[in-house]
Amino acid sequence: MTADATPHRPAGTTRRPGPEGARQAARAAAGGGPATVYAAGARTRRPPVPRRAPATSRPPRLPGGEGGPLGRAYRRARRAWDRPLTAYYLIMGSALLVTVLGLVMVFSASQIEALRYGLSSTYYFQKQVFAALLGAILLLIAVRMPVALHRACAYPLLAASVFLMCLVQVPGIGVEVNGNQNWIGLGGPFQLQPSEFGKLALVLWGADLLARKREKGLMTQWRHLLVPLVPVALLLLGLIMLGGDMGTAMIVAAIALGLLWLAGAPTRLFASVLGVGAVLAALLVWSSPNRMSRLQCLGVTDPDAGALDPCWQAVHGIYALASGGLFGSGLGASVEKWGQLPEPHTDFIFAVTGEELGLAGTLSVLALFAALGYAGIRVAGRTEDPFVRYAAGGVTTWIAVQAGINIGAVLGLLPIAGVPLPLFSYGGSALLPTMFAVGLLIAFARSDPAARAALAARQPALGGLLRRGRAGRKGKTMRRRSGRPPSGER
Repeated sequence: MTADATPHRPAGTTRRPGPEGARQAARAAAGGGPATVYAAGARTRRPPVPRRAPATSRPPRLPGGEGGPLGRAYRRARRAWDRPLTAYYLIMGSALLVTVLGLVMVFSASQIEALRYGLSSTYYFQKQVFAALLGAILLLIAVRMPVALHRACAYPLLAASVFLMCLVQVPGIGVEVNGNQNWIGLGGPFQLQPSEFGKLALVLWGADLLARKREKGLMTQWRHLLVPLVPVALLLLGLIMLGGDMGTAMIVAAIALGLLWLAGAPTRLFASVLGVGAVLAALLVWSSPNRMSRLQCLGVTDPDAGALDPCWQAVHGIYALASGGLFGSGLGASVEKWGQLPEPHTDFIFAVTGEELGLAGTLSVLALFAALGYAGIRVAGRTEDPFVRYAAGGVTTWIAVQAGINIGAVLGLLPIAGVPLPLFSYGGSALLPTMFAVGLLIAFARSDPAARAALAARQPALGGLLRRGRAGRKGKTMRRRSGRPPSGER
């Protein structure tokens, strides 16, 4: 036998495993993982045990465990938040609460201002209630109108807004208020600001325009993104700036930029339009001493020239907020509205709210606007209709930007732009189109297929509940009648 030869093993015998093989076989028998098993002269490898995939996301651990009260409350809140009618109820509830709280604060903040001009103490409040009732009618009309009719009204509304904004510049028709000529006298105490309706017109017309171009597959070309949306927006901006109202012009520009963003404009194109707008805004501010003085009021806490100081309004707005404390001095107990704070019922009504209702009141107002903004974004993000997406996004941009500009000016974070707080400040010209825009959001929230199904399922249940109530009342009436003696027995 040579050194390279393999020793001969008799047939029918098996090779005994060594110590390592025995250990592997024991692990295999215990189920501890892969091992090599020797049998009948052959070696077979046991397949590995598959490992459990790690969880991608785990729900937050709550005190008391998942079955505890906090866990059950969290699951109920999560289910309620994911329901199809969540956006519908958020829009209705937040808009209603903001409007009602605004009426209360207009009543409180405007009494001294009305008495200063020899008017009834409830003069401004009565006008605001009248405007709110008209706005409620417009809201209901917007809710009941189908989407196709909204699109059909876009072009006439835009044409009427442009015509009225041109009339503002005609001598004898346009009215100047606080240095801005953006009003039309309607006779008596009523005036109209056409630029407020121009915001609504731009939202509807721009949404319809972009939706039509998307349906035709034209949104991939940059000129179809910009033309004619940007030229029409510039026309509105020019007419507004002729009257000197830069605050409203900033909101119109924000609506146009929001529509471009929702339409999927490339980042380079969007940044270019935004950069050109910023340069034009800087030039307009630099060319006006009044706007420059407002910009210089940022951070000022002590006006030097008394009531004639351009920073007087901004400083006393901060004083009102600072004196409110946590829960305020009480409804109607503001001190700054007694002639110290200019425009307490319009541009600076948020400051009076902070003084009378405190931090709790101002945070409540912010929470309501945040809920309204979230609901608008949710409606725009969940719809499949391009027009609904653009219109809902445009309305949300309008309300959110205007509220941010107003509140930022009251807090001293932004220059005073002279724009009212949506649904809250005094002013019928601002309230009417805003309430119609809220009606648009409600209509779009109702048009979602899941929301329509949920509303249709609730109508039979409500009808059955009413029928059962009527049947119960009828049964009680019959029992009472059967218990009475006949008319002849006394």
